[in-house]
Amino acid sequence: MTEKKINPFLKQVLELGPTLAFFLIYLRIKDDTFTIAGTDYSGFIIAALVFVPILLVAMGILWIMTGKLSRMQVFTAFMVIFFGGLTAYFNDDRFFKMKTSIVYAVMAGLLGIGLLRGQSYLQFVMEEIMPMEQEGWMILTRRVTMMFIVLAIANEIIWRTQSTELWVTLETFAFPAVLFVFLMAQIIGLQKYLIEVPESPED
Repeated sequence: MTEKKINPFLKQVLELGPTLAFFLIYLRIKDDTFTIAGTDYSGFIIAALVFVPILLVAMGILWIMTGKLSRMQVFTAFMVIFFGGLTAYFNDDRFFKMKTSIVYAVMAGLLGIGLLRGQSYLQFVMEEIMPMEQEGWMILTRRVTMMFIVLAIANEIIWRTQSTELWVTLETFAFPAVLFVFLMAQIIGLQKYLIEVPESPED
């Protein structure tokens, strides 16, 4: 199915908005305790549970407007629902925090499997938006795989040793920013492998 074009700003709001909403909700209720069906839940767990429907609504709107969701978006939604459910069922915020480590580890594992087979699964996902020679894709995939491993380890260290508030802040802003800057640096550094796509002649 062909992806329909929407306003880039609106797309960013739908993709990043749920995470920012989680951050703001957490800040508002982080010190509160909520009693539901006789069980006390921390503000963090309530914010995590509210994040699930917000994410699903945003993804639903994105799917309706573009006609397409990426495999990464679907996988992330599944992980959020699964670990959000475990967090609520066991009333334990550790499940939601370790979700990030598992997502990064799974991505590293999938890319690593491709590398062992002499393939770049990153190329399969991104080739349409960034045409590049095979050698460039293999270099980028190896580096991105290592970056995912580093982020997974960093998340484990942070949530196990630091405060919940610091983890939420880093999860919302630092991890995405580090990954974005890393990818931009790699794209700039691999310019020589990029393939120029000839412009189609005007009618």
